[in-house]
Amino acid sequence: MAKIQITVWGYKCERCEHEWIPRNTVDEPRVCPLCKSPYWNKPRKNKSSKKS
Repeated sequence: MAKIQITVWGYKCERCEHEWIPRNTVDEPRVCPLCKSPYWNKPRKNKSSKKS
């Protein structure tokens, strides 16, 4: 039997940086399977205002 490499598309959480391959490739995931964040595909906003 020959050995081959298979490349598939996956997702990466912007919050916890978890990477996974979805079971359902038609719909985009609602939450990250590790941290359960619904904002997994949106980067965090920086805290630019510091209190003096």
